[in-house]
Amino acid sequence: MSTLLTDMPAGMDFSVSENQQMVGQMAKDFAERYIKPHVMEWDESQHFPIELFKKLGELGMMGVMVPEQYGGSGFGYHEYVAVIVEIAKVCGSIGLSVAAHNSLCTGHIMAFANEEQKKRWLPKLATAEWIGAWGLTEANTGSDAMGMMTTAVLDGDEYVINGSKNWITHGKSSNVAVVMVRTGEKGDSKGISTIVIEKGTSGFTHGKKENKLGMRASETTELIFDNCRVPKENLLGKQGEGFAQAMKVLDGGRISIAALSLGIAKGAFEAAVAYAKERKQFGQPIANFQGIAFKLADMATEIEAAELLVMQAADLKNKHLPVTKQAAMAKYYASEVAVRTATEAVQIFGGYGYTKDFPVEKYYRDAKLCTIGEGTSEIQKIVISREVLR
Repeated sequence: MSTLLTDMPAGMDFSVSENQQMVGQMAKDFAERYIKPHVMEWDESQHFPIELFKKLGELGMMGVMVPEQYGGSGFGYHEYVAVIVEIAKVCGSIGLSVAAHNSLCTGHIMAFANEEQKKRWLPKLATAEWIGAWGLTEANTGSDAMGMMTTAVLDGDEYVINGSKNWITHGKSSNVAVVMVRTGEKGDSKGISTIVIEKGTSGFTHGKKENKLGMRASETTELIFDNCRVPKENLLGKQGEGFAQAMKVLDGGRISIAALSLGIAKGAFEAAVAYAKERKQFGQPIANFQGIAFKLADMATEIEAAELLVMQAADLKNKHLPVTKQAAMAKYYASEVAVRTATEAVQIFGGYGYTKDFPVEKYYRDAKLCTIGEGTSEIQKIVISREVLR
């Protein structure tokens, strides 16, 4: 069995490129100016600030990896990770929505659409003229995607879709959704197809908006299909390829959630460090006490380890090399680190950490989703172990 080191690509570069620095700084400045002043207001009201995403689109951050010919920024995964990390350091909700738009909806179209379809949808998504959604999960088929009940039956030149999806980011506000549907037998991986559905299509509506623990400014709703008729030209790839497509898209999506986790962890850590230096007990900063200092040491070490896993996965993705194991490792480890870091940050803040007057309680609430969304930690272990035992 090969080791992790021998699996690593030759010539992996740990230096930060000029593009990464530029894009990261732009995202950081944007987050400080346009997001930070509203974080708790949006969180409390569960407001999805759609105009903010239009501004992000104007700066190219809603189409980071979309080629310039389709109106995107034309960057790679390292620049994309930099955007997600810097935004998530300020607000996990906004980071999550940027990630879902970029890697799931837009990324799926970019990877599997034909040229005509790319020209039709990518320019609007890359500029955030349109907001995108992606639908795989259903109420009774979370990790069991092949058990989905939403069906699409070809009737002449149209697919007739019936069923529902849930936990859909931007399910209400999106202009277009990439949806996995069953076109064959239940349980057959080749019985699933991908169809793009535009807002306003007859029979296509959204259901209830979820009232969530965290990530509250990132809209999450049901999608409902009631004899929804969609032109067959909206099929991505061939009929029966939907499950295989979704698994490849999730490889990239897991890098997104890993980056999101990394940003949340960094935000919580930086807040904890600043507080530990300022907060005094027994006549000195609490950072001077070993109990606090060692917590910070553990947090810092785990964050840097998570960052290396994220960057390795991004490097493989950029080079179009197999990334399933590394993406799962990055997502699994970084998400668990985000939860541990946020938990310890609350502990360092003490009673103040349990209030909404300080930022760490929000990091604490937001972090937990990262261990659930786009494949739970348990699913990541299944993916990793399968790859290890090949």
